[in-house]
Amino acid sequence: MRTILLSAAATALVFSAVPVAASSEVCATAPDALRTLAASADAATQKRALRNVALGEALCDARNRLDAQKKFASAARILGTDLAAVAANQASVAAQ
Repeated sequence: MRTILLSAAATALVFSAVPVAASSEVCATAPDALRTLAASADAATQKRALRNVALGEALCDARNRLDAQKKFASAARILGTDLAAVAANQASVAAQ
């Protein structure tokens, strides 16, 4: 029984670390990609999205990467997309 609990705890620890690892990359790439995307939005949408981008950057600076990722995702939703699509687009541009 003890082995099962330890195994379950170790598995939970591994899976809980995945978003944090991914979000450190988001802090480096998402702000520029979201600003580029926001440039083509109307003024009100752009203002709302860029507010979330600025908050996300401040959270990155404070090493609160998980909440920063949430702000970047919120900005992406405001702009009519999701953060995964923004990241994929950024990766394809970088590869070219």
